[in-house]
Amino acid sequence: MNPQEVLPFPPTPSASTAGRTMQDSVYAQREKPRRLPEDVPNILIILVDDAGPGLPTTFGGEVRTDTLTKIYEEGIGYNRFHTTAMCSPTRASLMTGRNHHRIGNGQVAELANDWDGYAGQIPKSSALGAEVLKQYGYSTGAWGKWHNTPAIETTAAGPFDNWPTSIGFEYFYGFLAGEASQYEPNLVRNTTMVLPPKTPEEGYHLSEDLADDAIGWLHRHKAFEPDKPFFMYWASGCLHAPHHIMKPWADKYAGKFDDGWDAYRARTHQRARDLGWIPADTELTPRDPRLAAWDDIPDEQKPFHRRLMEVAAGFGEHVDVQVGRLIDEVERLGYGENTLVFYIWGDNGSSGEGQNGTISEMLAQNGIPTTIDMHIRALEEMGGLDVLGTPKVENQYHAAWAWAGSTPYKGMKLLASHLGGTRNPMVVRWPAKVKPDPTPRTQFHHCNDIVPTIYEVVGITPPLVVNGVPQIPIDGVSMAYSFDDPDAKGRLRTQYFEIMGSRAIYHDGWMASAFGPRAPWVPGAPPGIKEWTPDQDQWELYHLDKDWSQAHDLADQMPEKLAQLKDTFSIEAAKNSVYPVGGGLWITVLHPELRISTPYREWNFTGDVIRMPEPCAPSLGNRANLVTIDADIPDRANGVLYALGGAGGGLTCYVDDGFLCYEYNLFIIQRTKIRSEHRLPTGPTTIEVKTVYAGEAKPAGPLDITMSVKDAPYGSGQVPISAPLLFTGNDCLDIGTCLGGSVSLDYFDKAPFPFNGHIDNVNVRYLS
Repeated sequence: MNPQEVLPFPPTPSASTAGRTMQDSVYAQREKPRRLPEDVPNILIILVDDAGPGLPTTFGGEVRTDTLTKIYEEGIGYNRFHTTAMCSPTRASLMTGRNHHRIGNGQVAELANDWDGYAGQIPKSSALGAEVLKQYGYSTGAWGKWHNTPAIETTAAGPFDNWPTSIGFEYFYGFLAGEASQYEPNLVRNTTMVLPPKTPEEGYHLSEDLADDAIGWLHRHKAFEPDKPFFMYWASGCLHAPHHIMKPWADKYAGKFDDGWDAYRARTHQRARDLGWIPADTELTPRDPRLAAWDDIPDEQKPFHRRLMEVAAGFGEHVDVQVGRLIDEVERLGYGENTLVFYIWGDNGSSGEGQNGTISEMLAQNGIPTTIDMHIRALEEMGGLDVLGTPKVENQYHAAWAWAGSTPYKGMKLLASHLGGTRNPMVVRWPAKVKPDPTPRTQFHHCNDIVPTIYEVVGITPPLVVNGVPQIPIDGVSMAYSFDDPDAKGRLRTQYFEIMGSRAIYHDGWMASAFGPRAPWVPGAPPGIKEWTPDQDQWELYHLDKDWSQAHDLADQMPEKLAQLKDTFSIEAAKNSVYPVGGGLWITVLHPELRISTPYREWNFTGDVIRMPEPCAPSLGNRANLVTIDADIPDRANGVLYALGGAGGGLTCYVDDGFLCYEYNLFIIQRTKIRSEHRLPTGPTTIEVKTVYAGEAKPAGPLDITMSVKDAPYGSGQVPISAPLLFTGNDCLDIGTCLGGSVSLDYFDKAPFPFNGHIDNVNVRYLS
């Protein structure tokens, strides 16, 4: 075999000849062979989250993106670049060069199941591009959102086999889950849980921290390994919910969205055409009738929806500024000329998971219905609209803003059928080799094309064996042919798309699309979804080479063409382990009881256990359980005994001036509080908090909470509605403190409100 085809490379043999004695020996210093040409580029991939093509000013939107514009003006842009319509699948595909189902990432990691295409773990037979580059001699680092480690493996105990530093990256700083508070994230450095370096009051924001840390890594690289090229993957958590940004950034957009999403979409469409980013004859597709028109929103609710978009816009501009800081440092250190930058605006389209607009975005994930008036009322109790974007809430805009942010397309995140969910702008800059050209590249490409592109420009043959594991073939097609030729014929002829039953197939300029069983912006499960099969779906047909935005469905006019494409989808689905179609819905719709959770039924925690990710922690909020705390209580004690979740939702037991308190925060909308009438006795004390369903156990069913101290009743109450799935996307269980978002506003100003006594042991036991 060619040595390039097997990694790692064999050890470099000694250059010396050993005799019986040193006098008889011949010494020569071995030199490790260089595996790369001298002029290979550094590589920087920037990936923004949940952001559609209609947002950046670069392409006609109204969210200021000076860095994205700079990279485009100094490089080239791709206006037919595609992702998978969902977080984990896109990232797995982007980093490996393979189709997402083929490597077990048909849905997000938290919803993994036993079907091969949905197993939630990148197999060792699909090595990351970072692993290959590392073995060839690149320094590799990753920052920000990861979302490709099985959720059950994300505690401080590991296992670490599927963490970034075990599969290609020598350094990682960020978060393992799909989202994070921008103010109080659960962070990881390599394989160690770490706390943010500052508090929100001290000015902390995650996007800034990620830029700071990446810049620091660059400085160390320059100092320690200046002769090595680097590969950096910087994946922000912005614009994924929660939309968190400091007030001055949101205020920059005050009044800019007052006329609503329909008017915004029309303006953005016209500017995109005027800029030449999309063809002049591109039609603006209509709003789905299940999405509200701006004029249908009651006037008293419009300020809420305007402010949600102002916050999102400030959030988006802020992250682009952080990217600019990183780019500036690359240039200042002398790396700019020979650094190949891929700046991808969105791992899928803008997200409609905020549905009708929300102050706690996990409401939608849990399927709990609310009214906008409930959100506005809760906001008013906390201080009004200026609370949006702060650590007290986890807001996300109305889905119609996501639709406007996906201009001119029909779809958004979670819709693999329509381009708003899968078409994301990408700009590329490489001053040493790629001449700036404002002409958009219109070749149809996919995120799995990035790795083969890197391999081609670096001169790497995709290895057949990596770390002893035979590799499956790369699915992607290199884009390097288009760097210097905007008119080159596209080389990606066929690409399938599928997320949770929504699906499409592209082939030679045509696309067939099936919307799937649900609209992501409609609250609750659609009627009949448990009986849904893909055979029920109506397919649409589009000639994309002539119909840029999927405006004209030709299915009725060309049934034979549609049938051909449906057959092509079936072939691709079989090849890539897509079956069963809709397998990503297996847990969320059919079997919520199979959601990823710990196998344990009883735990014993010492008082210093912190940062246990919620999927790995006891289900204190939706399972009958008994929490027993053995603690030494000081006089008029204060502090958190335990907290699960964050500001957007969770539960907590704490002591306030000696009084025992419990709060169940149902996504800010409803707070159940219990406070003892008497102070806790001082000295060694046993506290019990018992949770049982009030009646038949069922998702979101009411819970009876009983607190007792040394077997004496100390307070009780009923939680009217419980969270059936999870409280958070990235927060944790903490013992003796609340290190994430403040579950209770009653100790927000005292956070993290550590317990001032001593906790000997916390026993948690399921009761059923």
